[in-house]
Amino acid sequence: MQKILLLLVGMFLVSASLFSQETSDATPVISKKHELKLGALKLLSGGIFEASYEYVQDSNRGFGAAILLNLDTGNEYVENYSLTPFYRMYFQTKEDYGAKGFFVEGFTSFFGGKNYSYYTGSNIEKNFFDTSIGLCLGKKWINSAGFVFEFKVGAGRNLFNGSEYDALFKGDLYLGYRF
Repeated sequence: MQKILLLLVGMFLVSASLFSQETSDATPVISKKHELKLGALKLLSGGIFEASYEYVQDSNRGFGAAILLNLDTGNEYVENYSLTPFYRMYFQTKEDYGAKGFFVEGFTSFFGGKNYSYYTGSNIEKNFFDTSIGLCLGKKWINSAGFVFEFKVGAGRNLFNGSEYDALFKGDLYLGYRF
């Protein structure tokens, strides 16, 4: 009798383990805190690489930095390189995935490039370094898999008059992933 009881208990444990639910290692998007994004328009149109990292502090704010490298030195884009730390506040009523929707971004950009001057048929290039402080407005969409699409536009005031321009414009369409 004990052998039959042990056999039935053993069969029950084996069948219970076969039909138990699988545990998923997938973390919901709302609890993921890191994002990497690439600027698509600048890369496709002018050979300008811009990558951005954002740490999502909570559903209403995040901070990070962007790096820009002008890979095509033949174009006359203002920035040849830049490092831009930023802080964002999100304004979204639904918090399905957190840190999405409309945002306001404050940034400081440390950048360098070349000023071009044209005198009597000769071109003069002068390297410069400047710092800009400014604001951006944008909107971010994220799906349940963690893919991010973002639109951003803004401007900053150049502080040290290194650049021949008084203002620096920021913006692009960004594609990325939250992990």
